[in-house]
Amino acid sequence: MWAMRGPLFDRFAVKMQPLAERQNRKSIARDHVPPGLPPGPLHPSAWEVIDEAALQIRSARGADRPVMVAFGAHAIKNGLGPVLLQLVQAGWATHLATNGAGIIHDWEFAFQGESSEDVAAMVRLGRFGNWQETGFYINLALNVGALEGRGYGESVGALIHQEGLTIPSADQLRERVGASLQADPEQAAAAADLLWAVQRFQLPPGWMAVPHPWKQYSVQAGCFAAGVSLTGHPMIGHDIIYNHPMNHCASLGRVAERDFLTFAASVRQLDGGVYISIGSAVMSPMVFEKSLSIAQNVALQEGQRIERHYILVNDLAPATWDWSRGEPPEEHPAYYQRYNKSFSRMGGTMRYVQADNRDFLLALAHCLVEKQRDSDPTRAR
Repeated sequence: MWAMRGPLFDRFAVKMQPLAERQNRKSIARDHVPPGLPPGPLHPSAWEVIDEAALQIRSARGADRPVMVAFGAHAIKNGLGPVLLQLVQAGWATHLATNGAGIIHDWEFAFQGESSEDVAAMVRLGRFGNWQETGFYINLALNVGALEGRGYGESVGALIHQEGLTIPSADQLRERVGASLQADPEQAAAAADLLWAVQRFQLPPGWMAVPHPWKQYSVQAGCFAAGVSLTGHPMIGHDIIYNHPMNHCASLGRVAERDFLTFAASVRQLDGGVYISIGSAVMSPMVFEKSLSIAQNVALQEGQRIERHYILVNDLAPATWDWSRGEPPEEHPAYYQRYNKSFSRMGGTMRYVQADNRDFLLALAHCLVEKQRDSDPTRAR
């Protein structure tokens, strides 16, 4: 018996607008945060935790353990890309992770130097998220990346860093489908998905140049160039790229799956390492807890246990519960503070810092630099 189903929405019927016509609230040249900028005022208890975290990071890196930094989109919108890149380039951060919106804001800053539209106004006009270049290029990068074996963040990072994409011809893709069908069906499926995009959008084969004049601010491009993982963890329907007909969720799923497994591989090594979650109420705790579960499963089979990890959570909400006492009762509002509740269940040591993400990350970077200077034997006393 055939399953009953309703009609599907036709995204090809949506009128896409040029991205240059959009008014944006953020300019990366104006709003970026220079790494050397002093942080704003923080409570002494926040400084105490941040100082402790800096010591944990130094210890982790000295033992060649990972330091993972997961962040929500506001960290990018607030211009923290250069500070995150400093942590990567200095070797303090070994793995960055963000959600689908963080990927998009980073790309828009690199491509046009601006991001963050007026959502309420654009929804009233039926234009929210319906921007040609954002939907077309990011989705195309994911389609190409799926065939090339890249992850979500790596696919977009490659587009930005290389300022373009190589598009195979339809004949090349057909040949690849046929050649891979028996030996590697997943490769054949990825080639068939990209073939759909090439034919449907009549893409000419060869190099497609896509200039990114502001790519020096891009965390994705910087991580790609440095060979450091930046994983993207999207949810279908959450981001504006799903509005565009170039969106192909089979390809998107391939690159997102790769990034989940890359993330989990880092978590597998997290015993003695550090995990920092910045302003992510859903993505970071949800992806972390599933990754830790499967990583712990494998560790236990090998006679090991992931238990000496240090988790530092930063958000704006005030701390109304002492999580060292365990979970609050369900009638307490803090019980529904997902990021603290989830991370408190993950073992190891958890700390929480209430602060603006700009002040928090600048303070952490400042502490790391100071501790590096203090430990330098060549520094004058």
